[in-house]
Amino acid sequence: MLTQFLQQNGSIALPAASEADVRRHLATGRIDLILLDVMLGDENGLEICARLRAEQDVPIIMISALSADHQRMSGYQVGADDYIAKPFNPQLLLARIKAVLARAHRSSSLAHRRQNKTFRFAGWTYDAKHDEVRSPEGFQVALSRRETALLQVLLANPRIPLTREEIATALDVTAESDSAMGASGRAIDVLVGRLRSKIEKQPKSPQLLRTERGVGYVFAADVIAEET
Repeated sequence: MLTQFLQQNGSIALPAASEADVRRHLATGRIDLILLDVMLGDENGLEICARLRAEQDVPIIMISALSADHQRMSGYQVGADDYIAKPFNPQLLLARIKAVLARAHRSSSLAHRRQNKTFRFAGWTYDAKHDEVRSPEGFQVALSRRETALLQVLLANPRIPLTREEIATALDVTAESDSAMGASGRAIDVLVGRLRSKIEKQPKSPQLLRTERGVGYVFAADVIAEET
């Protein structure tokens, strides 16, 4: 029924009765997302999810009649991108599928690294090959590994507002619950503050890394990327 519903709503949906079926689908073509039930008779959906996640980046949404908080947490802990409890509104499922696919697409873009390029922005230079940041005055500025990773995300997406969740995902600050997402969101705010203290003339009135009200942050500078 679920396969038929998804097909009627524009998806190419393929049924799978076992882990072996899932792997056959993965081996024979592009799979954008997996809907995985927790209770599968002789097989355990959580164990399947853990094994797939160790080998695949394909988004996985767990579906289960088990809806207690600790059961949801078990799904997130083995790598599920979302967890939907039965019974559910099919339209809600469609919305969650679209959200997960959109997040996966953006995360792939955000995490993109151009390791052999030099980036120039507002007089600054970032040499990705040698991992060096220089100010407009020519001074080398030391960034931590996490600060550098944040700068890479921003340079790959200039003038594009990014949510805290998107930045956290790109930096692999994963959330296992709403409270965890809140914690990682605060961690992103702290990280942004640290980067601002190093690249902004006035960190309290930032001109490069600005707060986008109601969204998150935006790198408000043109970026030129040059091959090195």
